[in-house]
Amino acid sequence: MSSAAAAIEPDALSDAPSDDDALDDYIPLTDPDISGAEVEILGRVLSSGGLSDGRMVRAFESAFAAYVGRAHAVAVSSGTAATLLMLKGYGIGEGDEVLCSPFGWHQVQHAVALAGATPVLVDIDYWQHTISPEKAASLVSAKTKAILAGNVNGHPAHWDELRALADAKGLILLEDSSEAIGSVYKGRMVGTFGDAAVFDFSEPGVLLAGEGGMIVTDDGDLAHRLRYMRRRETEHRNTVVITRTLPWQAGMSDLNAALALVQLKRLPEILTRRNLVIAYYDAAMASFEGIKPPYRGPGAEVVNPMVYCVHLGTRFTASGRRSIIEDLDTHDVDASDYGQPLHTQQYYIERLGNQGAGRHACPVCTKTADRVLALPLHRKITRDQVAFIVETLKDSSVNTGAGAAIYL
Repeated sequence: MSSAAAAIEPDALSDAPSDDDALDDYIPLTDPDISGAEVEILGRVLSSGGLSDGRMVRAFESAFAAYVGRAHAVAVSSGTAATLLMLKGYGIGEGDEVLCSPFGWHQVQHAVALAGATPVLVDIDYWQHTISPEKAASLVSAKTKAILAGNVNGHPAHWDELRALADAKGLILLEDSSEAIGSVYKGRMVGTFGDAAVFDFSEPGVLLAGEGGMIVTDDGDLAHRLRYMRRRETEHRNTVVITRTLPWQAGMSDLNAALALVQLKRLPEILTRRNLVIAYYDAAMASFEGIKPPYRGPGAEVVNPMVYCVHLGTRFTASGRRSIIEDLDTHDVDASDYGQPLHTQQYYIERLGNQGAGRHACPVCTKTADRVLALPLHRKITRDQVAFIVETLKDSSVNTGAGAAIYL
């Protein structure tokens, strides 16, 4: 039995989508888990007379810090803004290098370039798709100031090895949890491994606020700097700081914070429903030779993915995956790739040149990115729909001429 299935309490089944429900005409990749509680809180905020006084933001920050287990949480407008302010808070900018992965969905790594620093793209682990510590170590230079490592699609990175590397080289270790919330690595929740960490609350994430991001840290001085950089508050008008620090106007609204706060309170319920769908997928995938559930690396005790990802076999190409996506679409199933890796994007090719970008620069990431297929994952999906998706996927793989050559 998969860990997702084992984690589901019997009582949760009564709240699960019914198998008797007719298949919807269209199965979207993501569908926000919104209840009456979210609708109610938004109505209360809208009728409260203030949309940006910060009351809901402060409540969300306090609750989120407690949930993750960090001393401080600073809410901002997006995951990219969170990463940008985090980098600027550490004084990282022009002339500095930051080791980061080219792979991901939210791609908060763009913030490295936006901060004026140079992103040094590090190839990934083939199995769990997170940054390779060994390859990161080989790219450390005198200009390297930080490692920005992500928990890709909910799977924790190699945090023990990355912490050892950062400590040995005197580097700042930054954690990108924009694609993960509630995942656990060796008894610790994601968001607690970096000197600071960022989260993202936009789709296709699990906890949604419409838009928004969060920086968490145990460093009180850093949190203080971040709050000044985030947005100029009324109480700051007469402080000397206003003459030394320019605000980014990157605050989170009370509306977004209120939505996120309710989502945080409902997170156990949301994850239980999603884990049931994951268990459906795992069971359906196991029924076909060559199709396996997603890989889970050593120490990854809990993995909360945003989408259910399969990895097509080596006989597939990016065009073959595109054919499968198009075939699924004709059957009203919304599937997707996992984003265009940074090292193949024109901006990075022009900025980093042949040595740092291009399809050859990160061969494992290139191979992985060409073959990763994201399938729908949200609470409304039924067991029958999962069976339909997987059966259609198998037929699509046969139609491309590669048989059932799907593995992870």
